This record gives sequence, C-alpha cells and structure tokens, in this order.
Amino acid sequence: MQTKVIAGDITSIEADAIVVNLFEGVEHPGGATGAVDKALDGTITALIANGEIKGKLNQINIIHSLGKLPARIVAVAGLGKQPEFTLDRIRSVSAEFCRALRKLSCRRIATIVHGGGIGGIEPELAAQAINEGCILGLYKFRKHVTKEPEEQDVEELLIVERDATKLPALEQGCLKGRIIAEATNLARDWTNEPANYMTPSDMARVAQELAKAYNLDLTILDRDQIEREGMGAFLGVAQGSRQPPKFIVLSYRGNPTSPKALGFVGKAITFDSGGLDIKSTEAMADMKGDMAGGAAVLSALAAIAQLKPKVNITAIVAATENLPGGTALKPGDILKAINGKTIEVVNTDAEGRLTLADALGYAVKQGFSPLIDVATLTGACHIALGDICSGIFGNSQELIDKVIKAGADAGERLWQMPMHEEYKELNKSDIADIKNSGGRWGGAITAAQFLSEFAGDTPWVHIDIAGTARNDKERGYSVKGATGVSVRTLVNLALASAEPE
Repeated sequence: MQTKVIAGDITSIEADAIVVNLFEGVEHPGGATGAVDKALDGTITALIANGEIKGKLNQINIIHSLGKLPARIVAVAGLGKQPEFTLDRIRSVSAEFCRALRKLSCRRIATIVHGGGIGGIEPELAAQAINEGCILGLYKFRKHVTKEPEEQDVEELLIVERDATKLPALEQGCLKGRIIAEATNLARDWTNEPANYMTPSDMARVAQELAKAYNLDLTILDRDQIEREGMGAFLGVAQGSRQPPKFIVLSYRGNPTSPKALGFVGKAITFDSGGLDIKSTEAMADMKGDMAGGAAVLSALAAIAQLKPKVNITAIVAATENLPGGTALKPGDILKAINGKTIEVVNTDAEGRLTLADALGYAVKQGFSPLIDVATLTGACHIALGDICSGIFGNSQELIDKVIKAGADAGERLWQMPMHEEYKELNKSDIADIKNSGGRWGGAITAAQFLSEFAGDTPWVHIDIAGTARNDKERGYSVKGATGVSVRTLVNLALASAEPE
C-alpha cells in the first residue's frame, strides 16, 4: 500500500471510500465529518439520532454516497470517548477502517487526519499513527498459500488535510510510521514462517540481507567459533539438533565518535520441542514462534538504521533448535556458560534462558550497556499477564521506567514484575553454581533472576513476550498470528537514547 499526503477537501476527493470520524456522545458532527454530513443531506446526523452511529471506539459505520460525493462509500470511524483519546486509538481505528473497507473492495481510501482537530494530537504524530495502524492492520501472511485471496489489497491511502502548511509535518510522520510498521511486519513474517523455512541458518541469512540493505556491521559465529568463545550453555541446547547453531551480531553505528553501544538481545529458538523434557502435542504446535524475540531485535535495527538516530546499538541473537536427538542435552547435565558459571540442567524445556545466558554474557564481555533482552521465555508469564501485557524485569529502575515509557508510546503495554532477592533461592543448585529452573511457582520471576546472573552489574531489562508474541484473533492493529511485539518499543527506546543532533 502506498500512502500520500495531499491538501484538499475530503468531500471532493475521488476514491473508493473516504473516512471521517466521530467521538462518542457527539450528536451534531462538525469539521470534516459535518461537511460530509451536509453533502449527504444530513444522513450522518440522522443515523446518530436513531442510534446506528454511536462513535464507540473502533465502530465503523458504512454509508453509500449514492452519487452525492465523488467517493462511493463514506466510513464513519468511532473514536470512543474524547477524554480517553490517544495515539494508540488512532492506530487501532485506522486498522479497523482499512480492514472494513478492504472487505468492500476499496482499493483507494482517503481519510482525514484523525486526532488533528479537537483530538488535539500534533499533525506529525497523528499521521504516523494512521500510517502505522493501516500498514499493521492490513498485514497478512500468505507466503505459502497458493489460492488467490478473496479480498484485493488496498493499493493507496490518501491522508487529506485542508491546511497545506501542515503537509511537511504529515509527510514526515507518514514516513516514520511506514518504517516502523514495515519493520514490525518483517518480524511478523519471520515469526510466522514454519520452522523448516526459518532455521538458524535462515536467521543468519536474513541478518545478512539486513546488513546489506542498511549498511550494518555483521558477524556470524559458527559452532567452532561459538565453542572457542566458551558458550557452553548455548551449545548445550544446540547439541540435540542437526541444524548448525548461529550466533548473530548485527550492529548499527549512528554515533561513530562514541565507544558506547546499547545491546539488544533476542531469544531465537527456531523450533522448541522441549528437548528430552518434551512438550505435549498441543503445546508444541506454535513453537516455530519461539524465535520472536530474535526477530524483534533484528527487525528493530532495520527501522533504526533508516531513522538514523545518533546512537550505537548491537543486536545479539543466539539461534538454534531445541530437539531431542541422540546427542541432546539430558536432565542432570552440567554446562559452563561464557562467564564461567556452571549450570545444572534440571529441565531441558527451560532452554531459552541457557542461550540467553551466553548471549547476555557475550554482550557484557563486549561492554554493551544498557542491555535489553526480549524473549518468549515462560508460560508462567503468559499465565500471569495473558496476551495483553508483556512482563518486564530488571536491575535498574531508571532503565525499566524508560523502557515502559517507550512501550507505552508504541501502544505495547509492559507490566513490571518483582525481582526480590528471595526468588533467587529457588534457583540454587546443590551441584553447580545455579540450576536452570526454579520450579513452577513464580516461574517468570525465577527465569528472570536466572538471566540476571549473566547480566551482572550492567543495567539490564528483560521483556518476557511469551503471552504477547502471538494473537488468536484480530484486535485493532494486532492481527491473527505473530504480532511483532517489542519492535516498536525498541525503536522508541533507541530514539529516546540518541544524542541530539
């Protein structure tokens, strides 16, 4: 879908559909909605009066213009209650009206700037949210479907503004929204891929494509190099699969005069059977998506490289499968991580934290700071928070607050979980420095406490996306399947961490 910003009157635009809006409780529409209502001889007002149009959030009412306007369809998008209006609601309603109009074979859609009037949102931010919402909401993963789609894609979105002086700001917002949304969709694509199309080697390949496209620095370590680095925890997980592990280090240098760099670390188990502690059949079906954290950190760098903030960031991904082959890791085995700590493996299905232990240890060794890891780590976090909020843990409240704000601005909700010292007791081993599972109770917290042993004193945040990485149904701009969660949070964090130009 192409997006254009144009100056004009929405009532005179030639398109398959035009989109106006209404806040809940408004009985007599004004502004652009009022102008369209007048052109339709008061149809919108009449539909409000009889209770058909209520302005409730994400309610999309369709009116056929019957030749009274150049556009054949008018969509009235509900914005909800005005005091509760936010940028994220713009994203959500934009996704909803695009999907509704796609079903009506609308290829060219024109919309007013939602939030730009009495909504009180800055034009650039409103345009960014509209474009983000539309691109995210229209996403479909059809790579392996041979049947022609029943619905034709939306080809063009026109954002129409009467005041021509606002066009530069709107265009800037549109561009930023497109970059961030397309990076999120890239992470969705990779996460939706079946495991036979997204092996560790395939993750290395897509990292190479990103490096080439956006002039990023890339290092890929193979098994022998990983072993020389002393990453025994990562290799322990990898030893049950015939697929070779890949340790991917992708770097963006937006501030080459500075030696400092943030570290983004992503869990990348390209398929997780549970190892010898094998998962149930139903629990295994979605385990192709256990690399969503790795997809998020790599895709975030794609967006960051295009936005060019003055900051250095390195994404680290330890990619492997977790399979119960004849050489697989066994319960009771002891592994040695890159920082020298020994780990008793009490559960081979607690494998993600083993790969992250070496990835975090490597990041600390390289001096990256602060560190943010993103991982589909624990079913316990999914149980605790459902699929609405990701869990956030860390050793620096300042950094946690910064990440939470970056997520809030993106519409990605994060809920801070406790990290009391007493939880560490559950990870104690009798025969090694630490064990890889503290048991069932407080499982998301003990997993985070395990990771903290490898972040050390470096400011660090862990985001558990086990519940938010995938949706079972459409909800606003979050579609069915992989969500690409955390990409937009990481991009916002990078922008907030950048030095001023």
